[in-house]
Amino acid sequence: MKPGINRRQFMQRSLVGAAAAPLVARSVGAEPGAAARPVPANDRIQMGIIGVGARVQSGVMQSALAHPGVEIVGVCDAYKGRVARAIERTNGRARDYGDWRALLADPSIDAVIIATPDHWHKDQTVEALAAGKDVYLEKPMTLTIDEGPEFIAAADTSNRILQIGSQGMSSKLQQTAREIVKSGKLGKITLIRATYDRNTDSGAWLYPIPPDADEKTVNWEAFVGPAPKRPFSLERFFRWRCYWDYSGGISTDLFVHLMTTIHYVMDAEMADMVMATGQNYLHKKTHEVPDTLVAAATYPKEGFTVSLGGTFNNSSASQSGFTIMGTEGALVFRGNELVFTPENPVEGNGWIVASWPSALEEAYWADPEVQKREMPNTWPSAMNSEGESWSEVGPDATIVHMSRFIDSVRTRKPSSEDARAGHHAAAVAHMVNESIKRRMPVYWDRDTDVLRKA
Repeated sequence: MKPGINRRQFMQRSLVGAAAAPLVARSVGAEPGAAARPVPANDRIQMGIIGVGARVQSGVMQSALAHPGVEIVGVCDAYKGRVARAIERTNGRARDYGDWRALLADPSIDAVIIATPDHWHKDQTVEALAAGKDVYLEKPMTLTIDEGPEFIAAADTSNRILQIGSQGMSSKLQQTAREIVKSGKLGKITLIRATYDRNTDSGAWLYPIPPDADEKTVNWEAFVGPAPKRPFSLERFFRWRCYWDYSGGISTDLFVHLMTTIHYVMDAEMADMVMATGQNYLHKKTHEVPDTLVAAATYPKEGFTVSLGGTFNNSSASQSGFTIMGTEGALVFRGNELVFTPENPVEGNGWIVASWPSALEEAYWADPEVQKREMPNTWPSAMNSEGESWSEVGPDATIVHMSRFIDSVRTRKPSSEDARAGHHAAAVAHMVNESIKRRMPVYWDRDTDVLRKA
């Protein structure tokens, strides 16, 4: 740490979560944090859930049930244990539909949450929209890059709500960052550094397998579905993100969160080019997908580049998050904190002019403009400049994101993260994987909104 940096003072601010309270639905037409509208007591939404795994039962289900008038009436999953636990969490009110198509066929269900492995997203979402259901789909939207236009067409023609579940963009913290960027406070932004690092088995998706899991409690055919046919495997079923058949690995699981935020905060649409490299260094026996990735995504239209990195082999070096770097300052995201630090460039030409003739060196330092630019900027004075920081309090972003979906269902206003946003965030992640596989840069065609052919 450079001298003086530990004396930097920050003005601390707390940001109330984007919803005023967990039980109040927000107006979706406004930015996160806008005033909420009351929910009529009889404004009932009957909701079903396709795929009731850990993500649903650790947050998404509770986020839906936190809203007045919302009832989870049906669930389905390929593992019986998860179904039983989900029904328990609804106090027995939900019904096990067995097959997801039976759930979609029930006209009494207004909306569905889809939280199945990625390889099921397209078929289930397209059929749900065609069945007249509004859909909250957990990220990433797509398994492959070419699926995006089909999602967009299905949402457009069905006249139903499709919201992608990458909840960070509904936080007050990210709204604040978006406002700061728009204000010009950071100056010209040319680089965003974003990382997502882990170093645990659970972080690498090597989740514990339930002791009762076997061919009687796990419906293997229901899990495999449109994926390539494989022999029964509990590892593939419960650790599906490790395999290309069902997932895009680190990129589509973790980078999608980063890209959703970056696109939202920077008001950016899509990268033009991605160049990446990745390897599986320490997880060869358990993972098909790489455990370490590095990528660069360029946005020439918007004028910046994104540097992406992720590993399952260390979590101490960078703390996962990202930094938006401008000529006048930087915004650093770390968990539930946002920090702005103003730029104080230190000009250090002394060692250069020391090689000049003595008279020229003396004349250089006698120049008032040089003195103004260089001489006051010692390390202590440069590093003690006051910055600002914000921390988020209030409802979790998942609750707020779900609140926005529920409000869209009731008001028919567009969703906060629609199919186009989901397509572009996932497409960058897919481009990372495609670049790794091709061992070359890959390019986006903005006119057709698809990957340019090799």
